[in-house]
Amino acid sequence: MVPAAGRGERLGPGAPKALRELGGAPLLVHAVRALARSRAVGLVVVAAPPDGVAEVVGLLDSHGLDGKDVRVVAGGATRQESVRLGLAAIGEQVEIVLVHDAARPLVPVEVVDAVAAAVRAGAQAVVPAVPLADTVKRVGPAPAGGPEPVLDTPDRATLRAVQTPQGFRRSLLAEVHARALAEQEAGLAPAVTDDAGLVEHYGGQVVVVPGHEEAFKVTRPLDLVLAEAVLARRRASDGF
Repeated sequence: MVPAAGRGERLGPGAPKALRELGGAPLLVHAVRALARSRAVGLVVVAAPPDGVAEVVGLLDSHGLDGKDVRVVAGGATRQESVRLGLAAIGEQVEIVLVHDAARPLVPVEVVDAVAAAVRAGAQAVVPAVPLADTVKRVGPAPAGGPEPVLDTPDRATLRAVQTPQGFRRSLLAEVHARALAEQEAGLAPAVTDDAGLVEHYGGQVVVVPGHEEAFKVTRPLDLVLAEAVLARRRASDGF
């Protein structure tokens, strides 16, 4: 599943982030292709902007996707809502669901395979992740007009930068989204940023498999420049 209804304002004005072009094709097309290359994936559901479903269908139809079953549904105002709507479009016979950011267009197929394999082997929730290269500081609120005070320095060896696709037992993913919706309607929406975070919020166990440096998220203009360089190198080396 690819939630792609957000606008991605940090890339600047223009088309929604998922529809920005990379190497002649929208980021979304690259992300769907990345999933479709995996033999573990039989269906890709895209949650598109509600007013852009026809446009996304046209984009995907105009780019060959290896005969995989690709469906487009209207997403929601938030990532959480888009995932919930996308999940509703997946038949209940599907036991494993992967959720992938449209803004991670270059995730290698081996990462997709590793996540799916870990869920198939018994894990309830799986995320790909990479070690941090930079030292991380935890900071407190800045006084008026002043710099932020450092509170402490977490041990970098225990930290990971999480990527996608994240993999789940379908039953667990449906359960945590139903619980989150109930809390939201009661004015108690959990403050999480991804689906693995929802699992953690409700007491579930999430495990990590190795990610890849090329599965980075395209969020800012510089990320798009880096993605173009990676794509050009791939095309030069293996006809990607």
